[in-house]
Amino acid sequence: MEKSVSKDITVDISDKTTIVEVSKATQKYQSEIYLKKSVNGTPYEINLKSFLGLITLQLRNGDELNIRTVGEDAEEAMADVVSYLSQT
Repeated sequence: MEKSVSKDITVDISDKTTIVEVSKATQKYQSEIYLKKSVNGTPYEINLKSFLGLITLQLRNGDELNIRTVGEDAEEAMADVVSYLSQT
């Protein structure tokens, strides 16, 4: 059975970090990494490894996200994504 990890965070990205960098950094993981955000009451879930999905999500500081990782290295992928997307 595949590992699955989920965590809610508030986006707090430094001005020096771009979402494209986050996506590139996560390519090394075998796990799938999903970001879920509600926009005007409609939930959107994208694969972090998809540049088109990232553009659609339009992440901004203060956004509430649910991050879900699924796969063998799910815990490591989660830790890396959280460190990129939140300063806490």
